[in-house]
Amino acid sequence: MTRLLDPDEPAPVILTQGSDPDCPFLILCDHAGRRVPRRLGDLGLRQADLVRHIAWDIGVAGTCAHLAAALGATTISQVYSRLVIDCNRTPGHVSSIPRVSEMTEIPGNLNLGDAERCQREAEILLPYHQAIESEIDRRQAVGQETVVIALHSFTPVYMGMARPWHAGVLHDRNPGFALALGQALRQATGQMIGDNEPYRLTDASDFTVPHHAEARNLPYVELEIRQDLIDEEAGQRRWAELLRRLLPEVLAAHLPKVPC
Repeated sequence: MTRLLDPDEPAPVILTQGSDPDCPFLILCDHAGRRVPRRLGDLGLRQADLVRHIAWDIGVAGTCAHLAAALGATTISQVYSRLVIDCNRTPGHVSSIPRVSEMTEIPGNLNLGDAERCQREAEILLPYHQAIESEIDRRQAVGQETVVIALHSFTPVYMGMARPWHAGVLHDRNPGFALALGQALRQATGQMIGDNEPYRLTDASDFTVPHHAEARNLPYVELEIRQDLIDEEAGQRRWAELLRRLLPEVLAAHLPKVPC
């Protein structure tokens, strides 16, 4: 079978090493981009659909970049649209390559054969998660602490239901760091910070945090920020600065021996 990605197309994963080699924070961005491989055309969608939240996490790439620069942290980002394959879903799960997202049918994802599904996994999903695994392995080999910060954004309204939270901290097993950050965000901003909102983190709903952080018993937070708060650079910078201040404070209280 012909490769999915042409040689001149971007690699599926971007790893940007931080300026501070001792910083424990590892920032992950599962839905940073909205590119579609050339061979898949537009997946049968209108261009207006390919800039909606169904295609990517609006505002997260910029927020991650500003936060990483402020902390000196390493960032790993995935640049292809989650409509091609969702890198935060277990491979083979019904939501991994969605036929419908919200109420929009994805024509290019209908009637896919096993070979086509495996190709998307092999060329987009696996390289991303291999990069994360290799980076955590490298850090552990030299005794460097790792705290996983998985950043996402969510829509103010979903399927007709308003979502009042400004942000939400998601967690399942090993929830301590996420809960502490949620409390710090409430105290610092006075905003509505959801606890496992706008949805609950589970092995079915997510893949990155369970697979990389929970499986290794690493401190983590999956942080969801409402997209209208970070859809422009000013908001991205505000949230990056807020997190730059709070993350080390929460870490100092949660793991007092780990510097950043």
